[in-house]
Amino acid sequence: MSTIRSICVYCGSSPGRGEVYLEAGRLLGRSIASSGLRLVYGGGTKGIMGAVAAGARGAGGKVMGIIPRFLMNTEATESALARLDELVVTEDMHERKHRMFEESDAFVALPGGIGTVEEIVEIMTWAQLGRHRKPIVYGNIDGFWNPMLKLIDHMRAEGFVHTAHLVQPLVVDTAEGIVPAILEAAEPGRAGGDSAVIERL
Repeated sequence: MSTIRSICVYCGSSPGRGEVYLEAGRLLGRSIASSGLRLVYGGGTKGIMGAVAAGARGAGGKVMGIIPRFLMNTEATESALARLDELVVTEDMHERKHRMFEESDAFVALPGGIGTVEEIVEIMTWAQLGRHRKPIVYGNIDGFWNPMLKLIDHMRAEGFVHTAHLVQPLVVDTAEGIVPAILEAAEPGRAGGDSAVIERL
């Protein structure tokens, strides 16, 4: 039986350039919902954030939004937030990130900006420190994360990733492949291991 019940998605509150990122957000949201899983995300109703939530809700999925009070009027609208199944309003970003971690069994980074990078790197850091073994995925839509993945490889090659076996993010190139990759990674006996830092799927 899968240990995955909720998937946290980190992504941009902006749409990015072109339609490809928004469509990936919608597809991932639908995939999470159709797999009977709950979406946990940053609560925004704009950009890729909004697309993921809309995709999940449109497919009948459960959605939990976690948003700091000071971002409620910039990243979301009150009417849209009211349509979420669960809404958690935090006092700051630190509380938001910690609550997202607690509520989630896996983490996905879709394209986004500095905030998205900071969130997924913190989750990787906690894995490196042995604080969790939850699956971590880079949704490498249209090669978006290639520079980040190259940097991680460089850090490892230069001797700065000392516990590589604890940090094994999956790299999935399509939105449709993300949930199956997470479910497979969560199967008994799949977590951990001594393979390379990044496993491409």
